[in-house]
Amino acid sequence: MNLIIYGLIIFIVICMLLIWYVSVYNRYQTHIIRMNEAEAFIDTTLRKRFDLLNKSIGIIKTVSGNKKEEVLETIIALRSKKLSNFELDRELYEAINEFHQYKEKYEDLKNNESFLKIELGLFESESEIVAARKYYNDIITDYNKLVRSFPSNVVAKLTGYKLKPYFDGKDMNDDIIQDFKL
Repeated sequence: MNLIIYGLIIFIVICMLLIWYVSVYNRYQTHIIRMNEAEAFIDTTLRKRFDLLNKSIGIIKTVSGNKKEEVLETIIALRSKKLSNFELDRELYEAINEFHQYKEKYEDLKNNESFLKIELGLFESESEIVAARKYYNDIITDYNKLVRSFPSNVVAKLTGYKLKPYFDGKDMNDDIIQDFKL
C-alpha cells in the first residue's frame, strides 16, 4: 500500500513538473513569435524608408540639373550590401541626413511635390520605426527576464534559448560602456 502511495506521489510530481515545463516553454514560444512579428514590421518599415530614399535620387538629380554627380551615395552603396536591421537603420539615418542636406542646398526641392511626398513618407516612417523599436525592445526585455530568472532559466538551458540583444545592438552584458552610437 505504501508503494502505491509513493508511486502516486511521484507520478503527480512528475505531471506537475511536466505541466510547468510546457507552460514555461509556451511562454518562450509566445515571446519568440512576438519578436518575429516585430522584426518583420521593422524590416518592412526599413524597406519603405530605403525605397523612398531610392526614389528621391532621380528627383534630386532632375532638380539639381547635375546628372553626373552621385546623389545620396549612402543609398547607392547600400544597394549591394547585406546588413542587419541594426546596421541598416544606422545607414538609413545617414542617408536621411544627406537627403535633408539636398533640400537645404536646392531651393526648388522645397516646392517639388514628389520630393515633398517622399519627405512626408520619411517623416511617417520615423514614427513607425520608433514604435516598432520600442515594441521590439519591450518583448526582448520580457524574453531576457525569462532566460535569466529562475526557474524559467532551466527551460532556457534545456532548449538552448539565449539572451537576445536590444534593437540598438548593444550588448548589455559586456564591459564596454562607451558603445553608445547615434
